[in-house]
Parts: sequence; structure tokens; C-alpha cells
Amino acid sequence: MKRILLMVIRNIVLVLPMWIRLCYHAAHPDKYKEQEHFKMLKFIDHRANKAGNVEIVASGIENIPKENGFIFYPNHQGMYDVLAIMEVAPVPFSVVAKKEVANIPFLKQIFSCVKAKMMDREDIRQSLQVIMQVAKEVKEGRNYIIFPEGTRSKNGNTVGEFKGGSFKAATKAKCPIVPVALINAFKPFDTNSIEQVKVQVHFLEPLYYEDYKEMKTTEIAQVVQDRIQKMIYDHVEE
Repeated sequence: MKRILLMVIRNIVLVLPMWIRLCYHAAHPDKYKEQEHFKMLKFIDHRANKAGNVEIVASGIENIPKENGFIFYPNHQGMYDVLAIMEVAPVPFSVVAKKEVANIPFLKQIFSCVKAKMMDREDIRQSLQVIMQVAKEVKEGRNYIIFPEGTRSKNGNTVGEFKGGSFKAATKAKCPIVPVALINAFKPFDTNSIEQVKVQVHFLEPLYYEDYKEMKTTEIAQVVQDRIQKMIYDHVEE
């Protein structure tokens, strides 16, 4: 909460006009192209990070596929994760999120702008519909973020178990899977501090359909989890 207040105070002149603009975009998601939404969101994100003493350091951007129609699979550390990736990602993306966070102010508007899919993890039929819709849109050239842990880890930079079901959208779309290792992404919003923090976003080499077509989703999950955890272990002290 302290860091959010700092972000607001240091951007006090911009807060009202940008909030109005964000809400308008959110209320009229079909009025703007995806790239226009993304440009606006990246501007707000960048201003908030700078004001909130958050530095985003990225690596592996060259690993992001040149053609759209892929899924980012990051470890899930907290509410800040999507904003960390948005700061450094060169292309727009949408998000699959649990329904419990659908109405949190600010996140709600962001989800509307990116046309996020809200998943009810207690409703198998609804979850399957979301998976099928995401697969369809990815085939058509949209990019997504799916958090394979299903919920945020509460163990800092130690990842939780990656669920095989999270990869069904990728296998149905036959799309590239881009592992993303987040380091210290829990610190901006999930700790009560305003000290300078460096969040690392590492885009790992993608798995293409030819790489995983013979694998079960649980095997894909394990491979992605292992790669992400190794990257975190290799860089967590930096």
C-alpha cells in the first residue's frame, strides 16, 4: 500500500487525466486497436514504476517469437507480475486470470483493456470454455499470459508446482510456449516497503510445437517449471 501511495503522490498531476483515460479505454475496449490500448497501459505502467522506486531489468527479449500467436508462462509471485512483464514486453498480450481478482480497482480496468479471460477454477465447464477460447484467439494471432501455478507463490523466489492443465491452451493452439522467470516481483506490492527494488524479467527460449507435441501436459509443465526455477537460482542474488 505504501508503494502505491508513493506512485500516486509522485504522479499527482497525471493521476486524474490518466485515470479518466484508462477508465474510458476500459469502458470502450472495442473502440481502440490492441496496440493503442497497450501503448496507453505501458505509459501508465512506466510512470508508476519510476515514481514507485521500481526498476525493471529484462533479459532474453530476443527469445520472444517474431510472429504473434504465443503464450507467456511466468511464475506467479504477486499482483505486480503482469505490470512487470508489461513494462518490458515489446508486443501486446492478454491475460488469463482467476475470477477473484476481476473487480480489484485498476486491475479491473487493465483486464478490460486487454480483454482478459476470467477463469472460475471451481467450474470445470467454464474453465474448459476459457481454454478453448484462448486457444482459438492464439491461433488467430493474439498473445496471452497464463500463470501455470494457478495462484501466486508465497515463497518469494521459489516457484510452486506448475499445473499440466495450464498448458492445454498451448497444446490446442499448437503455439510457442515462452517461459518467463520473474525475480522479486512480489516485492513492489506484496511487501510494506517503498525502498528501491529491482524486478527481473527473464524471457527464456521458447518451446515450439515440434518440441513438445509428443509430451503430456504434465511433462511440459515440469520442463517449464525446471527452466524457470533454474534461471531464478542463477540470478536471484544479482
